[in-house]
Amino acid sequence: MPKDNSIKSVLIIGSGPIIIGQACEFDYAGSQSIRSLKEEGIEVTLINSNPATIMTDPSLADHIYLKPLTTKSIVEILKKHPNIDAVLPTMGGQTALNLCIEADDKGIWNDFNIEMIGVNIDAINVTEDREQFRNLMNEIGIGQAPSTTATSFLKGKGIAQEYGFPLVIRPSFTLGGYGASIVYNEEDFDDLLSRGLEASPIHEVLIDKALLGWKEYELELLRDKNDNVVIICAIENMDPMGIHTGDSITVAPAMTLSDFTYQRMRDMAIHMMRSIGDFAGGCNVQFAVSPDEKEDIIAIEINPRVSRSSALASKATGYPIAKVATKLAIGYNLTELENQITKTTSALFEPTLDYVIVKIPRWNFDKFEGSDRTLGLQMKSVGEVMGIGRSFQEALHKATQSLEIKRNGLGADGKGYKDYNQIIDKLTNPSWDRVFAIYDAIQVGMPLSRIHEITKIDLWFLKQYEELHALEKEISTYTLDTLQRDLLLEAKQKGYGDRQIAHMLGCLESEVYTKRKELNINRVYKLVDTCAAEFKAETPYYYSTFENDSIQNGNTIVENESIVTDKKKIIVLGSGPNRIGQGIEFDYCCVHGILAAKECGYETIMINCNPETVSTDFDTADKLYFEPVFWEHIYDIIQHEKPEGVIVQLGGQTALKLAEKFAQYGIKVIGTSFEALDLAEDRGRFSELLESLDIPFPQFGTATTA
Repeated sequence: MPKDNSIKSVLIIGSGPIIIGQACEFDYAGSQSIRSLKEEGIEVTLINSNPATIMTDPSLADHIYLKPLTTKSIVEILKKHPNIDAVLPTMGGQTALNLCIEADDKGIWNDFNIEMIGVNIDAINVTEDREQFRNLMNEIGIGQAPSTTATSFLKGKGIAQEYGFPLVIRPSFTLGGYGASIVYNEEDFDDLLSRGLEASPIHEVLIDKALLGWKEYELELLRDKNDNVVIICAIENMDPMGIHTGDSITVAPAMTLSDFTYQRMRDMAIHMMRSIGDFAGGCNVQFAVSPDEKEDIIAIEINPRVSRSSALASKATGYPIAKVATKLAIGYNLTELENQITKTTSALFEPTLDYVIVKIPRWNFDKFEGSDRTLGLQMKSVGEVMGIGRSFQEALHKATQSLEIKRNGLGADGKGYKDYNQIIDKLTNPSWDRVFAIYDAIQVGMPLSRIHEITKIDLWFLKQYEELHALEKEISTYTLDTLQRDLLLEAKQKGYGDRQIAHMLGCLESEVYTKRKELNINRVYKLVDTCAAEFKAETPYYYSTFENDSIQNGNTIVENESIVTDKKKIIVLGSGPNRIGQGIEFDYCCVHGILAAKECGYETIMINCNPETVSTDFDTADKLYFEPVFWEHIYDIIQHEKPEGVIVQLGGQTALKLAEKFAQYGIKVIGTSFEALDLAEDRGRFSELLESLDIPFPQFGTATTA
């Protein structure tokens, strides 16, 4: 079925301000969606209240309204643009869906003869209303945890007496798990029930038996009007049930799921998507799987919209979910759309990964002294990073190196916990640093069985940690001079940074770098191509790894898929994970920096590790390196590409902190020089400058010790 030619003008609803649970992934989705519609000659009107976004840039939508996301604003826009035919609410998160429901309840869509595309009201209601969702799952035979909805405090108390503890409370129509909690004992129940009821706009919560220790999975699906369904990505949470998926370390493809259970899960997800409503678009489905041999599956929830996981799945696979979902919403079939990466296969072709991705959330608890740092069902992270590697271990290391929390990766930096009781506490009460505490537990001799007993993390993941620790111990018995090539190569293949290896050997990072260059251990770059190299990829989207040498016709060959051109190049450094004080506004700057450099005739190269962003879209820069904004990775890319220079001033403090290194290594910083940056950033030097220029300033002194 070709596109619906009756749709000539579409209203897109944005997600509003950045809040925990709803961040710049919706700017990424909205930007893709606008471009997707514009390609079809469709007029686009956008309403969003967040000015620090790419989607509100004048160059994208035809009409942009920076207005409050209210039904009053919607009516004003529809009166001003009577030619609008349809509304697309699935790119604006929970905010857009809730606004869409409110507008429907008030009859606004009917009054203005507006068609809803990408989803329908029935699908929104059945997935967001816990009672409707529970009843539907029972009707179609999809398993759920024993659960009952409560619309009053007294009813909730009765449910708790019936089920016993521990229990889970999940409010209806909320985002980021707002108001959700696990209740372990009766003393806490009253307060948490009241909080859940207040969090729900319809004063409703679902109370179910807690499935503590069960494994959690997500599937990303797309469906067209011919009822074709494609599954883009299967994501496994390393953390078990009980931690919001936005706060979990996640892995793709799924690592510990049997193929038989995966096929059952696929069938269940497709059945669920077809049952919630007759619409063309995307869905995110979440499941829990029992950790025993039975691998029983139950449904947790389904979201009929793009989500944070959709952005992650898009970057993990190279498949532009928001873009394709928009095409489906205006009538196209999956078979009619081409794969944007290969340009030869159709969008019905399911992505295949020959690498592993690991996502780690980024928290900012240090900004909120006294806040509860324990992770649970209510999301607390403010951003995330993604690492891509040939193995789980390599991807995990790259993700930890991307976090910018003054850690060089897992272990081998002297910053781990040493106290046994403290480690037990860190494992028992999951927080931002449990990913490191697991390594520390192995380092102090804690058996994997004990770590599994406390955390319920699958033993497969824990054994990966154990292998890393064993390698660190082995390397630590050598010196730089005696370290063998095979062992150094293995360390690099498993993701250890030069700094970490230097820590193990008791030498300098630069000495390790020199050593591996002498031994011809070099980083190579591989394509993210959606098809595991079955077809040629047209889009230059790369990650790095280290490979074993192969012999062809007597020559030693290591395949590098990143072909260097003879064009003049500019590298733009991204801002890494979102955090308080450094967010979406820097991604906006990076994207415009890329566009400006393109206009000047340069080949543009983006380096970033944040999967939520527009800057890491596969077609923003001429080349994308999805790598940590971490010195070693950046320097190797510079050595490979040999750019005219690097732009650091658009990526916030993340990029600025690297300017001194660039100056030391003779790498040209484009724009503001390191000297000028240092003068502005160093409080003491800046105050001295003001004094020399006779500009009034407060009295100052500088301190370097406490």
